[in-house]
Amino acid sequence: MSTPYERLLALLTERSYAKRDVVLASGRHSDFFIDCKQTVLSAEGHVLVGVEMLGALARLPGEPVSAVAGVELGGCPLASAVSLTSFEKGRPLDAIYVRKEAKEHGSRRLLEGNDRIARGARVAILEDVITTGGSTLKSADKLQASGYVVAGVVALVDREEGGRAAIESAGLPLVSLFVRGQFPR
Repeated sequence: MSTPYERLLALLTERSYAKRDVVLASGRHSDFFIDCKQTVLSAEGHVLVGVEMLGALARLPGEPVSAVAGVELGGCPLASAVSLTSFEKGRPLDAIYVRKEAKEHGSRRLLEGNDRIARGARVAILEDVITTGGSTLKSADKLQASGYVVAGVVALVDREEGGRAAIESAGLPLVSLFVRGQFPR
């Protein structure tokens, strides 16, 4: 019988990993693609991600976080899964969704779900895949501009293409559950 961590890696390999040419959000070309949503949005994947990412939050330095923030789009289900799991474990963490752009109608929000989270609260950013770290750092800037302390980043997969160095050079610790080397070559 496999552990939840091992099962999550197996699901990511089966459902999310593809050996093919692709252009990434960063504009870079790659010979492999990891679409974590294919795993995370499955019922089993959602449960496993909630458990494993909640556990990974404890590896961030400093005081425990008060909330988790998912970066649009891939990080949003991660934040929901962790928030749900945290409630079930008796230490509820609310979720924030960080939009890439403010809505142009209605509330015109950049952040969703943060109304009841006090300014100054420690928030962890959750990401599905880290490549260059660009979208993560933009999200950190949005959270900080809204008065939150970004405690660090927890990523499902680090592609090992410079994102860790960029995030850490900005003063943010990064914990990743999986790295490129754990997937087929």
